[in-house]
Amino acid sequence: MPGAAEPIEVAAPFLQPNQLEGFRIGVTSDRRSSDLIDAFERRGARVVHAPTLRIAHSQQDGPLLEDTRLMIAARPDILLATTGYGVRRWFEVAEADGIGSELTDVLAETTILVRGPKARGGIRATGLNDSGMSDSETTASLVDKVLAEYPPGLVIGIQVHGATDEVQLDRLRAVHERVLVVAPYRWIAMDDTDERVYKLVEAICSRQLDCVTFTSAPAVHALFTAAEGMEVYPELIAALRSEVCAAAVGPVTSAPLIAAGIAPIQPTRFRMGALIRLVCEHLEQNMIERVDTQNGLVQLRGSIVQVGEEHVQLPPTALAIMRALVRARGAVVSREDLTLALAGDSDDHAMEVSLSRLRQTLGVPGLVATVVKRGYRLNV
Repeated sequence: MPGAAEPIEVAAPFLQPNQLEGFRIGVTSDRRSSDLIDAFERRGARVVHAPTLRIAHSQQDGPLLEDTRLMIAARPDILLATTGYGVRRWFEVAEADGIGSELTDVLAETTILVRGPKARGGIRATGLNDSGMSDSETTASLVDKVLAEYPPGLVIGIQVHGATDEVQLDRLRAVHERVLVVAPYRWIAMDDTDERVYKLVEAICSRQLDCVTFTSAPAVHALFTAAEGMEVYPELIAALRSEVCAAAVGPVTSAPLIAAGIAPIQPTRFRMGALIRLVCEHLEQNMIERVDTQNGLVQLRGSIVQVGEEHVQLPPTALAIMRALVRARGAVVSREDLTLALAGDSDDHAMEVSLSRLRQTLGVPGLVATVVKRGYRLNV
């Protein structure tokens, strides 16, 4: 597992069928979440979907249209486009209001800079062309490009995405004559009546997930806020630093995780497809625990234990005990340590019941051996 608060960049090879069997993955995104969920479930994973934020469009598009008319009137020298989705929605709303042609005509004479390939695709879909892309596909690097390559005192237009980065806007305002902003959509927190986020937090804290995916930095912040409200923030961070892998689509999304001391994995290409491939490969290569026993090879992959050719799905308490035994690799695990491995206020009796159920579920006599007055171990 990651041991330092730095992103781990991995280029993943081709996907294999059933490679996620037994693994449990949390998906925090709202938009395009179906792409992630379908890809993971097709490969055998159990997915918990809990969007920590959702995209909100205004009940009326009045503010967006007003900002668009100001943009048309100002005829900006430079336009910064940050997201493909935002560009497409902006032009759709303008077209529906009858000002799409005016917007296109004005921006045809504007120097357009894009944050990344998706924004470039959005711009080209409108019939326009850009004059350059940021170096690292971030808003900060896009602003760096403007400040380094263009003279001060210009009129700058910027299409912002769900969470407006005021720091970057202030950098532009400090140098240029005027900065015009359009926000085709914004992120808002999920309603308190939606219990999915709270269940996701509980699942992470109790190590009932193997991986959690993030596709935006605001989604990370929203998860942290939910954990703080539940008074389990330290437990959440501890889980994401150890047994629950955090997977981020790119460096902007990784930033709040790294700031919290979590080392996320991230693909070398900051795309949804690359994230899917990375998660599949990382779980398969790094999160299957194996130990040779007298009863054959035992493999623990997520919530499934495989003994020889037999696959057995374990409930949470039995899984916690089995994980402790597998990691001990045949060494004795005391009753006290097995009790501590169970989530919540468990006692010796609860541990004994869970151990008995584990043995029954495994159906392999002698695999879990009792060491009198000391504890339990796998029969290696």
